[in-house]
Amino acid sequence: MAQPMLCTHLAAVDHILAPERRECADCVKTGGSWMHLRTCQTCGGTHCCDSSPNKHATKHAGRSGHPVVASAEPGEYWLWCYEDQNMAEYEP
Repeated sequence: MAQPMLCTHLAAVDHILAPERRECADCVKTGGSWMHLRTCQTCGGTHCCDSSPNKHATKHAGRSGHPVVASAEPGEYWLWCYEDQNMAEYEP
């Protein structure tokens, strides 16, 4: 089976930024809660996913123009590009 084409944003990621802390920085500030975490591959900020009430990772991508996040969940090894709606898995 052919491999899916990576968008230019995913192809540009040359190393994975890991979360400094396993918490949503924005939820901590506001007292919110989160389901899963995503780490921005441009600035390294960690934010909550779209299953979380505040969807801070998506908001961060929209505000900052940082298109790619990596799952910050243990055992998950994938990237997501918000701009191109494209996903890629990687080896740890």
